[in-house]
Amino acid sequence: MRNLIPSWARVLLIFFLIFIGIEYFVESGDRPAFMEEPLIMLFLVLVLFILIAIEGIVAAIERILFTGLDEAGKERYLKEKNKTPEFKKLKSIYEKLVDSKPVEAEAEIILDHNYDGIKELDNNLPPWWLYGFYASIVFAAIYMLKYHVFNGENQIMEYERKYAEAQVEIDKFNATAKDRVDAETVVLLTETSDLSAGKEIFNKNCVACHRIDGGGGIGPNLTDKHWILGGGIKNVFKTISKGGRPGQGMESWSRKGLKASQIAQVASYVLTFQGTTPGPDAKEPEGEIWIAPLLESETGTKTEVKIDADTNIEIEKVSDSVIKITDETKE
Repeated sequence: MRNLIPSWARVLLIFFLIFIGIEYFVESGDRPAFMEEPLIMLFLVLVLFILIAIEGIVAAIERILFTGLDEAGKERYLKEKNKTPEFKKLKSIYEKLVDSKPVEAEAEIILDHNYDGIKELDNNLPPWWLYGFYASIVFAAIYMLKYHVFNGENQIMEYERKYAEAQVEIDKFNATAKDRVDAETVVLLTETSDLSAGKEIFNKNCVACHRIDGGGGIGPNLTDKHWILGGGIKNVFKTISKGGRPGQGMESWSRKGLKASQIAQVASYVLTFQGTTPGPDAKEPEGEIWIAPLLESETGTKTEVKIDADTNIEIEKVSDSVIKITDETKE
């Protein structure tokens, strides 16, 4: 069997199989594994040298054994080594697919007429070509019926369907991936685990400015209804993520390493201070009273906000769904 494949071909074949196996099993991103990991390059070079050495050793052993044979043995060895494989089965299949007459039998199929001494042989069409032609006719008929008669899914339709399916998967992923949340998609977290994580983040990063009870110090009081940059989970998330007013000390915590999921947790925890009573030295309210946007229900009714007439509060309509309430007594 070794006589059928040259030694150099065996070396390249085995080396190629090992190389493909490494590229398949070793995770290396967009780059080939041997470029990503220098040790793999060293391993491949070592494997190549070992394969070459093995072939050299086997060839040397064969030469040594050959010199120990008698003349009859050497003749038998050379005859076996130089024997060309016949591949009878493959040869039989090839002859059936070609269906051509051998040169010795061409006289049987020579046509009577000739042109300028050029003779023509009456060969049959090769079966491989004939069957391929029949197969192409069947394929064309099926293709025409599927796509032009029964309006089957063509490449454009398949692309659009796959694109829509991928978009659904992306939306599902974004809906459950906590770190994909932003100020537009964030929701108030109420789970104990989230609020506990938010409390830990607040105590580590926010207490210095807002105090542990949210009463405010350098930063504003978080317990009253007044907000400088707007209340609610979306505004609080945006303020923590992008920072407050320029030059006022509130930094962008997303740039300082907090993930979106962590910002959502601490923002939800900040809102738990609403309505609580801070210490006696709590900071005075700042900003404007903020209420959630008016949401139109399925019945078409809207939530109403009633304020006593004797209070000194100004109501400004920002849009059809949002109002702003300013407590002028705090100015």
